[in-house]
Amino acid sequence: MDTFWLYLLGVVIFAVGLAVSIGLHEIGHLLPAKLFGVRVGQYMIGFGPTLFSRKVGETEYGLKAIPLGGYISMAGMYPPGDEPVDSKNRVRRLFGKLVQDARQASDESMIDLDKSRAFYNLPVWKRIIIMVGGPFMNLVLAFVLFAILVVGYGQPAPTTQVATITQCVTAEGIPAECSDSTFEAPGVAAGLQAGDTILSINGQEVTNWNEGTEVIRSSAGETLTVVVDRDGQEVSLSVVPVLAERTKVDDQGNPVLDSSGQPVVEEVGFVGISPDYAMTPGSITEVFPMMGENIAGVTNMILHLPQRMVDVANAAFGPEERDINGPIGIVGVGRVAGEVASTNMVDDTAKGATLIGILASLNIALFVFNMVPLLPLDGGHIAGALYEAARRKIAQIRKRPDPGPFDAAKLMPLTLLVVILLASMSALLLYADIFKPVSIFG
Repeated sequence: MDTFWLYLLGVVIFAVGLAVSIGLHEIGHLLPAKLFGVRVGQYMIGFGPTLFSRKVGETEYGLKAIPLGGYISMAGMYPPGDEPVDSKNRVRRLFGKLVQDARQASDESMIDLDKSRAFYNLPVWKRIIIMVGGPFMNLVLAFVLFAILVVGYGQPAPTTQVATITQCVTAEGIPAECSDSTFEAPGVAAGLQAGDTILSINGQEVTNWNEGTEVIRSSAGETLTVVVDRDGQEVSLSVVPVLAERTKVDDQGNPVLDSSGQPVVEEVGFVGISPDYAMTPGSITEVFPMMGENIAGVTNMILHLPQRMVDVANAAFGPEERDINGPIGIVGVGRVAGEVASTNMVDDTAKGATLIGILASLNIALFVFNMVPLLPLDGGHIAGALYEAARRKIAQIRKRPDPGPFDAAKLMPLTLLVVILLASMSALLLYADIFKPVSIFG
């Protein structure tokens, strides 16, 4: 297929995946809202002009022109209340008009409707379930996609086949350019070749690369008999690992640190060979740590978002290159998906796995981002409900009157500020994605 059409296919796959992710997010809000009796006036994917809509029961379902999000409109989002006004019927407080408009829209959604069907009138736990429902659906979708990736496609895992061989090492066993002051690496000296498959070491069968590595690391200075398969023939070689200092790592491959936070160094045997990798299906239990790593990564990015956005701005308007691990907008991710689909540097299996990984990571990002405790994000509504529960509990302990529902409408000025910040970041990312895009293939 022509490169252009492959690129377009990658973009379309991402766009459909994004729409499904947004749609399921909103369904996560819709279903519990209806279950708890809240009237849902609209279920919309996208923003802006409506392209298509259909009313089923009391809910209008539709698709809008700008596919950068979605929403459901629930009746009675804010409790009724009166804003202080002057003699000319103007709201006195700064930004009070925003509060008044939000409350008016909420009041209008309750016309001819029993107040028991208002969102604000639900018990706190029900409101939390409704607001958690959206991010939870993204978490579920991410789990499904990562499960397909891990169990279906598999993850790159080392085989017992030698891929590359270090040519020379220093007296300390450190790989280096060959010169008068270096020596042949043990693997080269023994006659090991790229493409050899290790069958056994000292008569012990080697079924995976780590088994062979453990024997080599514990045998510095000792002569090892290594049997390899070379073009269908068994070849026996004698290998003497050199003593080398290496950073100690744990079972996950992470450096082990001492009490002062410095990497622990240990003396091990070194031969100078590295394995070939193959996609190996894994267990469903491997999905959870993978999701945990993604959640931690997105959380860390959000915590350092101001500096990350400064870096994006410097790259967008200066000579610096974009950080592939930095923030990237929807347009940028779409371009990456197109680039993956159209490249000839990897096979179709790797392309499919990469696209699934992109969509899985996208849903992790949607989950974490929407849980940020700021309005208008879902986490802001959850934080408001928890604050209300705490306030009512304190009032109960102090034997004070019930303070009533938390009035999130009063936070509309802050909500507007968050919206402006999010819009500004989106605009910057859009500019950077167009004029200084991220490229995963260089």
